[in-house]
Amino acid sequence: MATLAAPSTRRPQDAAPAPHLSAPQRDTLAALAACLIEGAPPADETISELVARCDRRLTALPLHRRAAFGQALDALGSRVAVLLAVGRARPFADLAPADQLRCLTAWGESALGPIRAAYQSVRRLVLSVHYARPDVAAAIGYAGPLHRRAPQVPWEGPLPPVDVRAQGEPVVRGRVVLPGVIERDPLPPGVVPAGTITGDTHRTADVVVIGTGAGGAVTAARLAEAGLQVVMLESGRWHDRADFTEEEAELTERLYADGALRTTDDAAVALVQEHTVGGSTTVNWMIMLRTPDYVLEQWARESGVAGMSPAEMAPVFDRIEQEVRAGLVPEDAHSANNRLVLDGARALGWRVHSGMINAQGCIRCGYCGVGCRHNAKQSTLLTFVPRALAAGATLFTEVAAERIEVRERDRGPSQQGTPSRKRVYATVRGHRGHPHRLTVDAPIVVAAGGAVGTPVLLERSGLGGGGVGSWLRLHPTTGVFGVYDRDIVTSAGIPLTTMCDEFIRWQGTDYGFWIETPPMLPSFMAAAMPGAGRAHAARMAQYNRLGVIVGLTRDGAARQVSSGRVSVTRHGDTSITYRLTAEDQRRVRASLSAMARLHFANGATEVGTMHTTPRVIRHVRDVDTLQAVAIGPNRMALVSAHVNGTCRMGTDPATSGATPDGERHGVRGLYITDGSLLPTALGVNPQETIMAVASVLADRMASRHAGVAAH
Repeated sequence: MATLAAPSTRRPQDAAPAPHLSAPQRDTLAALAACLIEGAPPADETISELVARCDRRLTALPLHRRAAFGQALDALGSRVAVLLAVGRARPFADLAPADQLRCLTAWGESALGPIRAAYQSVRRLVLSVHYARPDVAAAIGYAGPLHRRAPQVPWEGPLPPVDVRAQGEPVVRGRVVLPGVIERDPLPPGVVPAGTITGDTHRTADVVVIGTGAGGAVTAARLAEAGLQVVMLESGRWHDRADFTEEEAELTERLYADGALRTTDDAAVALVQEHTVGGSTTVNWMIMLRTPDYVLEQWARESGVAGMSPAEMAPVFDRIEQEVRAGLVPEDAHSANNRLVLDGARALGWRVHSGMINAQGCIRCGYCGVGCRHNAKQSTLLTFVPRALAAGATLFTEVAAERIEVRERDRGPSQQGTPSRKRVYATVRGHRGHPHRLTVDAPIVVAAGGAVGTPVLLERSGLGGGGVGSWLRLHPTTGVFGVYDRDIVTSAGIPLTTMCDEFIRWQGTDYGFWIETPPMLPSFMAAAMPGAGRAHAARMAQYNRLGVIVGLTRDGAARQVSSGRVSVTRHGDTSITYRLTAEDQRRVRASLSAMARLHFANGATEVGTMHTTPRVIRHVRDVDTLQAVAIGPNRMALVSAHVNGTCRMGTDPATSGATPDGERHGVRGLYITDGSLLPTALGVNPQETIMAVASVLADRMASRHAGVAAH
């Protein structure tokens, strides 16, 4: 996962973005930044240069989000905000350092939600940008990319040889020489980069698939291999292993939506979504988990989903796992951070598992979240997208689908015959950055742009309404850190290889939480760790001896409540809102205590939450006190890499976005095959579920529309 990161080193064809903050806003940001990084390792740059990097970083955001950040600075720099915080009606920049720090503390704990949101937005950005600098990261003990050095801890690099190798083991053993320089792979036939398009372009196809992630790529490959002419549209770039330099700051901005700055409207939940060919599969942590049986049964019972019972899905999961070469992580391959979950749960008698990952030849470098330099991760970038291309599909990259036009309406209730003609309108960045229009006509359109992109596309096409945009599910996630007297080095090794599901059916319900581990590279760690100034710097100085585990809640326990929504405002902007229900809050609080117990079971000397002012405890007898903490918006860090729902399958058009076959209600030939289609939260990481559901629906499409190509 990643939340905020520093600016990327842009490619030569990218013009340097112009600053957008006003002079007063930059002055306020300079004063805030100086206070926020007080005590942090110094960098060879001035505060004004740090401010300039933050300003450039904001250019990845949509215009309305940039404006909101500027308004946050206006608010924090005002006399009113300072008066409310410390009782003095003076601009923040004019305060003494001690009073400035008092302001930050007061804003973080403010009863006013907009003040907390403004403060957290600025805090996360400044700290992540500062700690993204190589000299600052090195000062806290970060060793840097593995391909530039020898392994320094036992849980990174190839595994030692053993006498007998397990069948399908995903991690490489023996001596491996890691190349310092990797030659760029030839662009596969069928890929059309935006920079090669020099004017408006029109295409026809049998199928247009919008998105190349876990759902879109599987759909495109299945349909292309069934003989349909497929055109894929992807808003992100084509990247290959030469692009995956293992530089956190550069790659998070390049590979993630909104440059890894996407959040809910109130900044309370950081949303980790991709912006690259391969979608989330290019940047996720590889764990493969099947949909629990009771979830599949719930879909059939409550949403009318047919043909996806546990027995029917078992061979589909088998097929997907074979196609992405999933294998069980061996016992000697776990990182120290993953061992916190594995060993701690075993000591407590809790249910815990080693996971399967979709990798082959993994060398445990720790950089899964910024693309696999070693082509070990079997993402759709290496599996289903090439399969679609080999079957004759065409892929347009850096193309933003703007609208779907149904050019003729279906007649009558019959579902037989050729679907109505449709046209997809897309914007291409084009040669030297000049935009062009791409239009593609096809009878079948598949929206697979994710749980934010898909409902927005439908609404902008006049195809929203009903359940479109509602029922956003996030698996809200928070972390607990532990301080150890030994190295944990959360930046090294395979990020996620274990999963504790002892509480997945919490208190006898189908809604609970599960516990995993994240990779904590310096910029991400800085944004996630609570506090400011010297207190924050002191935590970051413990970088290599901090263990971090995360609790993920299966949200939606209040079954008839839609607690999140994605919509388009009257100004055309994307709005993302989300609130934890009271039932979900209970589970998040329970996860804090469970994570703390795991840390103490492993010998942590102190344990802390990710609250604005962390709740720190030093004895296992105090873990239950964490169930009384506040978890309102921007009081505790929440993140989600599992953005699902918003166009869920179901039989009722008023409460669902698509039929149980994935077809948009009332629009024959328009399908959805991404995470937005999931009727409920899963209670497991969604990669395998999305691939499996897309596979089932694509096979149905191929059978149903077998005559389209001939037509």
